Amino acid sequence: MSCQCSGKDEAARMAALQQAVDKYRQTKGALIPLLQEAQEIYGYLPKEVMQYISRELKIPFSKTFGVATFYAQFHLKPRGRNIIRVCQGTACHVRGGAKVFEAVSKNLGVGKNGTTDDLRYTLETVACLGACGLAPVMMVNDDTHGRLTPDKAVATLQKYE
Repeated sequence: MSCQCSGKDEAARMAALQQAVDKYRQTKGALIPLLQEAQEIYGYLPKEVMQYISRELKIPFSKTFGVATFYAQFHLKPRGRNIIRVCQGTACHVRGGAKVFEAVSKNLGVGKNGTTDDLRYTLETVACLGACGLAPVMMVNDDTHGRLTPDKAVATLQKYE
């Protein structure tokens, strides 16, 4: 089994995955927490990892894949080191959230839910970040940036290179 992950080497990832499988093997309803741990290890859920989990838990791959695609918390493609979430809620929309998203998207060369080729950034939209008084708002990882203009948003990304 192999994936195009950065960070830990494949043997270390596989050992961590095996340890997680062993921890959950006899637990009823273990699929979701096991997928969460696998995603923590790999950064996303490669098909080979989901197939391995299915074999180890003796459940059909279709069930594993169905769970992984049903819940928004799971990702089937590699994600960037920096997750950018641009708010598209009402307050942000009224104050130019779409233009902020457009500028960031153009700057990174990716669209909605896209990841840059160098795996530095993943760009997402969200319905609300809960910082309406700072609209328009985006988050980069756990950092909230408000009162953005398209130029300010693009300049903010330089802090995360």
